[in-house]
Amino acid sequence: MTARYLCAFVIIFFMTACNNFSQKEKNRIASQQHKEISREYIAKPPSSFEDTLTIKTAAAVFFKPDSVQLQKIKEVNKPMVFASLTHDCHFQMRFARNELSKNYPKIKIINTDNARYLLFVKDNKSDTCIDLNKNNDICGVYIFNKLKNPQLLDMTNADTELEFYFKK
Repeated sequence: MTARYLCAFVIIFFMTACNNFSQKEKNRIASQQHKEISREYIAKPPSSFEDTLTIKTAAAVFFKPDSVQLQKIKEVNKPMVFASLTHDCHFQMRFARNELSKNYPKIKIINTDNARYLLFVKDNKSDTCIDLNKNNDICGVYIFNKLKNPQLLDMTNADTELEFYFKK
């Protein structure tokens, strides 16, 4: 009788050990695949423009790549990566625009795809210049209220960040 229990225990032990090993192996493989996917995005190529956009009013400046830059991004990234990037940009920018128009209608929305530099001029005449080539995001939004330095908006958290920036 005890031999049966011992045999059953050994069988259950090995089944559990093998199951745990396979789960750990699955987790390791999934983690490795995630790291590979996150490394797939190739750095944003430089803008084909050298223009400066000057902002002297409270604004949200939406930037995206120019047509040549977008084509280069498409060429150096896998099709699925490129599709994911452009999809994310479209919907995140739409969410940020909706939040701005709904809750901050007086904030001017400026769109640019042909400026490399953004020059923000505050009320006290000090300024901040941002080189979009140094920002590796293919799209985004800088918010500016003429009193504080401009801030890159986390578009997925636009509702909260807009409130913190413009109301405090």
